[in-house]
Amino acid sequence: MTAPTCHSSLADSIDALLPQTQCTKCGYAGCRPYAEAIAAGSSPINQCPPGGAAGIAGLAALLRRPALPLNPANGAERPLAVAVIDEALCIGCTLCIQACPVDCIVGAPTKMHTVIASQCTGCDLCLPPCPMDCIAMVPVQPPRAWTRADADAARRRHAERNARRAAEQGRNERRLADKAVAKLAELDARDDLTAEQVARRKSVVAAALARARARRAASGSATPSSPE
Repeated sequence: MTAPTCHSSLADSIDALLPQTQCTKCGYAGCRPYAEAIAAGSSPINQCPPGGAAGIAGLAALLRRPALPLNPANGAERPLAVAVIDEALCIGCTLCIQACPVDCIVGAPTKMHTVIASQCTGCDLCLPPCPMDCIAMVPVQPPRAWTRADADAARRRHAERNARRAAEQGRNERRLADKAVAKLAELDARDDLTAEQVARRKSVVAAALARARARRAASGSATPSSPE
């Protein structure tokens, strides 16, 4: 059986072998970017600690490359663990919720947070931002291996999170753009400002609109409309 030759299908095949913990220990923003880098030949196959030796072996077989030892610079292979929040110390800052790549932490501002253990990928990304140092990684009991079903579910939750965040950003940028357009109309109606003051303030608002258009164009969203 020959390895896929199309870059996109090759990245798909590589991504299917990665654990989808989205931990960024490989040096990339998630499993898919790492898969893309491997497919492009710009990254070696031994940078995924959660995948460990078995993951490297699978990638080596797919790509017909020699298996390599895990690069210690990216971390060490370890038993599956999940995040546990000390609820007595949690201050409800939401920083861990924002950091979780698979939306498995629930809570509200100033309220106690908790981790949905069955969905936690053990990525560790919630630990650094916690100002109370009240999150610990605890080995799963009884010990078990991370399965392909786990990986598929984590991939789906990560994609859903990214889609939700993109939608939220789009709504926020549209709201701000609408406010900027309203501000331009308001300036036209002001009779307590000189023409120079109006022009200067309009230039500030127009620059903000231009930045919003550039951001949304870069993300593939429709650009906010500006007045004639």
